[in-house]
Amino acid sequence: MTRGAIIVGASSGIGKALAHELADDGYEIGLAARRTDRMRQIGAELPTKAYVATLDVTDTADAREGFFELATAMEAVDLVVISAGVGEANYDLEWERERRTIDVNVRGFTAIATAALEYFETQPDHASESDGHLVGISSVAAHFGNGGTQAYNASKAYVSRYLEGLRARQASSDADVTITTIEPGFVDTEMAYGSFWQCSPETAAAQIARAIRKKRTHAYVTRRWRLVAWLLKALPESVTRRLLS
Repeated sequence: MTRGAIIVGASSGIGKALAHELADDGYEIGLAARRTDRMRQIGAELPTKAYVATLDVTDTADAREGFFELATAMEAVDLVVISAGVGEANYDLEWERERRTIDVNVRGFTAIATAALEYFETQPDHASESDGHLVGISSVAAHFGNGGTQAYNASKAYVSRYLEGLRARQASSDADVTITTIEPGFVDTEMAYGSFWQCSPETAAAQIARAIRKKRTHAYVTRRWRLVAWLLKALPESVTRRLLS
């Protein structure tokens, strides 16, 4: 039986690496992002069929329409991964930088997450084990506030809590949709802010694929970042601020 996965934010970094990882697992891949030529290049490299949709999540109405068009074009969609995200240091609190982070990481994320749930919950019954699987790429940064990247950290806290809320909603839903929160630490991408325990996008993708196969509700990437998250939760804000300064 054909399996299909849509990856939103598939043109670089974790999204690109995950496209290769999931294709190696046998998924047909729907690539969605702004850089059409880049996605076509990635799609040509995959061992399974690839579909390409030009999609800008900051235009939420158009992004949702593009998502449904892509899902309809594919033979099957069992998995949706939202990997689109931006983050840049903004110590001067320039509004346009803060606004873009919110537009992509909060508004855009929510637009696609709700579209994915709508798609999964309205599909006729089929022979797969569940009605679908939604994966959101958050960050260990969700666990603390940090001067300069305040909008990014706050937006990732939103992603983690929103997915948690969707899981609570699913508990009383007739649809059997798995919802997974992925919280990476430092990954060697354009958005990396440090090198401590940094891993490659390929390593991150392999661990995310493992969490998908096991239908985990939550996973840190790499797994040892759970220790950092636990420490950040346990320490007072004043201590955390000194550690991060």
